[in-house]
Amino acid sequence: MNFFELFVIAVGLSMDAFAVAVTIGLTLKKSTLNKALIVGLYFGLFQAIMPLIGYIVAAQFAGHVVRYSHWVVFALLFFLGGKMIWGSFKKEKCPDRTCPTTACTDRECPNVRREAALTPKKMLPLALATSVDALAVGVSFAFLYVSIVPAISIIGAITFAVSILGVKIGCIFGSKLVFKAELLGGIILCLMGIWVLI
Repeated sequence: MNFFELFVIAVGLSMDAFAVAVTIGLTLKKSTLNKALIVGLYFGLFQAIMPLIGYIVAAQFAGHVVRYSHWVVFALLFFLGGKMIWGSFKKEKCPDRTCPTTACTDRECPNVRREAALTPKKMLPLALATSVDALAVGVSFAFLYVSIVPAISIIGAITFAVSILGVKIGCIFGSKLVFKAELLGGIILCLMGIWVLI
């Protein structure tokens, strides 16, 4: 797998983190560099660690299924991409009622703008949730015999940069980009799955 292919996969994987970073940026009264760096470090680190874990686990049995490895990679990437595309069309809303026409002040309502806490208690679950897809990609890397250190370095660095950008954009522009980021990320992963199969 060449640098361009790794770059494209890294961008696709980073779109989940970007979408969450935009959401975090939406809640911030002021987007400082320190806050953006915290988000970037959490997401970038987890996006680098999870493929490594998937690679190490899958490398144990990759040699036994080498004849079918391209199908496994295709299935994983296409499934993850499809899941991201599907998720991009789901709208978050209050589970028990519709929002009133006047300004909503319910702290549990997802539409209320309140500043996100960037504590480990809040950020670790988010970083883990956005990097689960990267675990599966790490499995596919083992089947393709990808050099894992450059791969996870590229994925981590791109996710770090994209997450910082997401916080800044979210603070400035708003929530419309969340839908587009997840949709774009899903399309990229599906296309890469088809490319590997071809």
